[in-house]
Amino acid sequence: MTSSSVTAIHSRDNTFVKDLRRLAQDTTAYRKQGRVWLEGDHLCRAALARGLRASVAVFSESFWPQAQVEYAQAATKFIVLADALFADVSGLESPASMGFILDLPAPASLQPNAPTVVLDRVQDAGNVGSILRSASAFGFRQVAAIKGSAALWSPKVLRAGMGAHFALDLIEGLALDDLAALQVPLLVTSSHAGDFLHRAALPWPCAWVMGHEGQGVSPALEDRASLRIRIAQPGGEESLNVAAAAAICLHASGAGR
Repeated sequence: MTSSSVTAIHSRDNTFVKDLRRLAQDTTAYRKQGRVWLEGDHLCRAALARGLRASVAVFSESFWPQAQVEYAQAATKFIVLADALFADVSGLESPASMGFILDLPAPASLQPNAPTVVLDRVQDAGNVGSILRSASAFGFRQVAAIKGSAALWSPKVLRAGMGAHFALDLIEGLALDDLAALQVPLLVTSSHAGDFLHRAALPWPCAWVMGHEGQGVSPALEDRASLRIRIAQPGGEESLNVAAAAAICLHASGAGR
């Protein structure tokens, strides 16, 4: 890096700082700015491991001496914020000391034959991020989010995803009719009907539909399903958290293919 690529900022009123604060704290600011904010060492390293390079790398003043060596090739531009300013910008209770700004990937097209996870109005950011991790871990390469699902590139979903975003094609804001482009069998989860997962012959590739936390999969999607699947719960609970159900179902598909 050169001295001209490094900028130190100490003012809360700086335009860059205002935009960064929105990226860090506003769920959908990434859509307006066309950029995403990765806060913390783990997310940044996950991006680098996938061959990505930040447009801007941001560091706290106290971490900067170490960062100059460790992240010299990570970005085209470097910003150093006073520690108190970095903490003010951060969306975390315990702020990290670094982060990357990445250009938002171009919208992906729905691939008809790709192993897919469909999010049917899954609204909790932690659940969505966890499902993305399971999708990546078990060989699904496409996540299609119906309108009403949590914003896929929001800061909370990014943190819960722990880097899974960079291994997946993500499509959000879809209408139900958009799923007609999928040519793989549609599998829906149910707490009370359908074949038990451990006995079912699961197709591969397929598209698993994970439904709303309270309402489950919409009737319109259930009507399109090739299979309805339920998970045996010998302990007697009424239902499972959607992220837990997704992990079980996606593992069964991935391990059995």
